[in-house]
Amino acid sequence: MDFYLGIDFGTSGVRGVVINHEACTQAEIKHPWADGAVTNLADSWHGALFRLLTQIPEKLRREIKGIAINGTSSTVLLCDAAGQPVDAPLLYNDGRGSVVLPQLKSLAPRQSNVLSATSSLVKLLWMVQQPSFSKARYFLHQADWLGFLLHGYLGISDYHNALKLGYDVEELKYPQWLEKLELPIQLPRVLPPGTPIAKLRPEIATQFHFPDDCLVYAGTTDSIAAFLASGAKSPGEAVTSLGSTLAVKLLSRTRVEDARYGIYSHRWGNLWLAGGASNTGGAVLKQFFSDAELERLSSEIDITRASELDYYPLLQPGDRFPINDPALPPRLTPRPESSVEFLHGLLESIARIEANGYKLLQKMGADKLTRVYTAGGGAVNSTWSGIRERHLKVSVMSSVHREAAYGTALLAMRGTDFFN
Repeated sequence: MDFYLGIDFGTSGVRGVVINHEACTQAEIKHPWADGAVTNLADSWHGALFRLLTQIPEKLRREIKGIAINGTSSTVLLCDAAGQPVDAPLLYNDGRGSVVLPQLKSLAPRQSNVLSATSSLVKLLWMVQQPSFSKARYFLHQADWLGFLLHGYLGISDYHNALKLGYDVEELKYPQWLEKLELPIQLPRVLPPGTPIAKLRPEIATQFHFPDDCLVYAGTTDSIAAFLASGAKSPGEAVTSLGSTLAVKLLSRTRVEDARYGIYSHRWGNLWLAGGASNTGGAVLKQFFSDAELERLSSEIDITRASELDYYPLLQPGDRFPINDPALPPRLTPRPESSVEFLHGLLESIARIEANGYKLLQKMGADKLTRVYTAGGGAVNSTWSGIRERHLKVSVMSSVHREAAYGTALLAMRGTDFFN
């Protein structure tokens, strides 16, 4: 029997799902990130990838025919000619590149998604100015580099990851305005997600007992992988990923883009995935509550009553969507004496941000919202789902499969046919 492996490098850890040719899950593996600062982020990713492979039962590894990887959008790094990182990667929410935005605004279209303090292109322009850049040959996204570790070919990306680098996903090429930047580095060759790139490196196939003909496919981003897994398929259906952060994706017949609000659209065959990502989400909740406390306190909340608390829950200043402001301050006061009331206010406020995001997408021309699937850890909180349903005014349900790794496994199984 043929099996397929999807790997999800998310904000809370790395997960893997193995499915069979009927898309039935055969194994689930996860490796959470360690608490505290990591001295070498790229080494951490490398180690997690190969530890994950060892956790897959050998009898399944021997029959895996395809592998695909997703990574967090706009998490990027520079590599030398051998694929070795020349400096620390920059994470999806790193906004230090905002200093180069004035330079980019003079060239990029006014509504381009690259005009954000955290876009891949802004990060690259910032990196160009650093001493380590002289050693760099390739600019890669997280999923690109992890894929390289498996197949051995540098300088390859997919058009989901490359969107925030400025790649034109409608014309399927780098635009002329980007070429005018004359960037002194090789930009990735961009493939459709699900395109077979190459066979697994022979030494890896031998070491981990994979078949010699196991293929590695062009990947995607974590939030799109969650959409792949959800079961959503019709215009108007949407997926909210409630993990450490909040990401929304609405399937639409119309492409909508507006950098002022952090709105962008990914290509989905002949349709578009319109959406955005906020820095609010589960990571803020876990700053104040343990998992056990979240479960206990949530059960005490009356979801029929709206909280009067108006927060903007962030771990640090800055958000990307629906307010695109790298200096936006967190708002977490006043804090009531009751922990139940405090949690109610946080859940209500995150739901409000989510609802405002979908309203903005529709205002910009996306299809009318009809249903919301929920992925990520927040999907299991029925209290939160009830609050969100009150704000969204449509049915809210858990995704058919909540793990983004499952969606990535489907990508490895179906390839580019997934989007047709």
